[in-house]
Amino acid sequence: MAKARDQTQYGRGLDDGLHPLAPLDPSQTTSVDALVRAMGETAFGGRRLGEAADVLEAMVRDPECFVVVTISGAMTIAKQGVLLCEMIDRGWVQAIVTTGALMTHGLSESAGLLHFKHRAGMSDEELYEKGYNRVYDTIELEKSLDDVERILQNALDDVPDDSVLSSRAVTRQLGLYLERTVPGRAILKSAVAHGVPVYVPAFTDSELGLDLAIHNQLRLAQGRSAFAFDPFLDLYDFADRIRRQETLGIFTIGGGVPRNWAQQVGPYLEILRSRLGSDEPVRRYRYAARICPEPEHWGGLSGCSYAEGVSWGKFVPEREGGRFAEVFADATIAWPLIVRAVIERFESGESTG
Repeated sequence: MAKARDQTQYGRGLDDGLHPLAPLDPSQTTSVDALVRAMGETAFGGRRLGEAADVLEAMVRDPECFVVVTISGAMTIAKQGVLLCEMIDRGWVQAIVTTGALMTHGLSESAGLLHFKHRAGMSDEELYEKGYNRVYDTIELEKSLDDVERILQNALDDVPDDSVLSSRAVTRQLGLYLERTVPGRAILKSAVAHGVPVYVPAFTDSELGLDLAIHNQLRLAQGRSAFAFDPFLDLYDFADRIRRQETLGIFTIGGGVPRNWAQQVGPYLEILRSRLGSDEPVRRYRYAARICPEPEHWGGLSGCSYAEGVSWGKFVPEREGGRFAEVFADATIAWPLIVRAVIERFESGESTG
């Protein structure tokens, strides 16, 4: 028979170390940081957003932390690229793992080309005929992608014929070219200026990868050799950088290949140790914050929780000091709020501790 509760034993919350919530008062939130902090004292997605800002602040304030930013989705065509530039320029980022599509649209923007709102009255058949490529509610001109191809060709002009390329090598060449030719801000330009490597693991799954393939065909037509491309050079380079770090943090927009490629470095080093007997260090992410609307019950890696990642040896468990936050939201809403809140904390000298 079920036992009735003894009301004299009811807890009062504070006695058990529970954290009290607070009403969000808009009249008292006079800055983005104040709003985000107040949201962190509420519930549901608002609390998660506030917690993510705290985790990002903690990892970028930690002088020992090597921060990896992974991004998927159409964040540059959605005009979020300057957010990443700001994070790089402030020294908050030590490595980037992303998609070729994101870098392609970023190159288009960097060259001063425009993206446009999609007009619902235009059918996709009409868009195709006019060379308008639709990404949800936004248009990338086919003409702009032709210009991106020329940017790549110019960027690779001074690369020796016998070079073996990787995505990091290609993005670095593009960054150097933008540094010489583009006056405004650009992701790859900021990355080169601050020595931040940019990896694109699924490189051929993008316009940028296709542009390199076309570039190689043009080289062959000119009687030159095609560039060799070895994606494992990216893995080896990234693993070497991670080996040198004691503390790791990861800030993720979306999921996909960038997220998992960056996270699997811990298991990679562990496999080298166990199967080859090499003296590899144990490396797992201590800090982690992610903005992604995909729920874990769909069973995909994009919805994989950090707790699940602990079972794979990718993250430090919370009981051992791991600090995680996951925001189930559209990144174009949550990412600007989080970044602006943390910027204000640095500017004001206030910290969450």
